[in-house]
Amino acid sequence: MTAPEKDEAREDQEAAEAKPEAAAPEEVEADVIEDDAESEEPEEDPVEAAKAEADAWRDKYFRLHAEWDTYRRRMNEQREEEKLRATEKLVESLIPVIDDFERSIAYAEGNGEEGLLGGIKAVHNKIGEVLKKEGVEIINPEGEAFDALEAQAVATVDDPSVPDETVAQVYQKGYRMGNKVIRAAMVTVTVGGPKRETKSEEDE
Repeated sequence: MTAPEKDEAREDQEAAEAKPEAAAPEEVEADVIEDDAESEEPEEDPVEAAKAEADAWRDKYFRLHAEWDTYRRRMNEQREEEKLRATEKLVESLIPVIDDFERSIAYAEGNGEEGLLGGIKAVHNKIGEVLKKEGVEIINPEGEAFDALEAQAVATVDDPSVPDETVAQVYQKGYRMGNKVIRAAMVTVTVGGPKRETKSEEDE
């Protein structure tokens, strides 16, 4: 083989090596099928889509309804609290007036002022009726066990005939409104008597 022929043969070999191999027909067909499968998306069922949207709206409705109920309940509670505070202030301002009436009644009874006594008692009773309508109760624990939550002991007296810590006398009545004590009663408490049984001992 001559030198030119050798060069030509070498060039043909290099060209053949540089040329990429053609893909097999089976591989080309598989790639096309796979690409088509990926490009095709499943169509959404309109019925299922409508149901999902309806569920979403129903959830929103129930959530808004619950929020509205919570808001309305909170506002009602707030109004009740404001009403209660206003009533408490009224009661606090009336209590000293009631005290004055009761002292006037005691004075009139002790000095034979029957005419004055009748008028004072009438006004006193009307005020008491107003307070009662507002849920105000009088704390008058004479003869009962002393309760530090509703009464204030200002003195003690010896009395062996009754259990210890019995309210002997009420100097000034107290007032409660619902579960709240507006003013504690001022009382004297007995000492020197038998020990008072606790609630747990009474239950036994």
